[in-house]
Amino acid sequence: MTDNKPVRIDKFLWSVRLYKTRSIASDECRKGRILINEIQVKPSRIIIRNEIIIAKKPPVNYTFRVIEPVENRVSAKIVNQFIEDMTSEAE
Repeated sequence: MTDNKPVRIDKFLWSVRLYKTRSIASDECRKGRILINEIQVKPSRIIIRNEIIIAKKPPVNYTFRVIEPVENRVSAKIVNQFIEDMTSEAE
C-alpha cells in the first residue's frame, strides 16, 4: 500500500471517508475548515505521516493523526489503518 506517492489533502480526506466527495473536501479546505498542525491549508497541500488534521464540522472539531497517506478510497472497515481519531470526548 505504501509507494511513497505524494497525496493531496483533499484526496486523502475523501479516501478515508471524512467527506462524501472529493469536491466537498476541496471546498472545506478553501473555506478554511481544514487545518494541518494548526495552519489552514489549500486542497493541493501534500500530507505526510504523523501530521495532525483538524476538520471543523460545526459544532464539532474532529482531530485525526495520519498513520499512512492513502490515495484511493478505502473500505470503511479498514479506515483506522490509515487515520487515528484523536477527537476529545468533550467535543
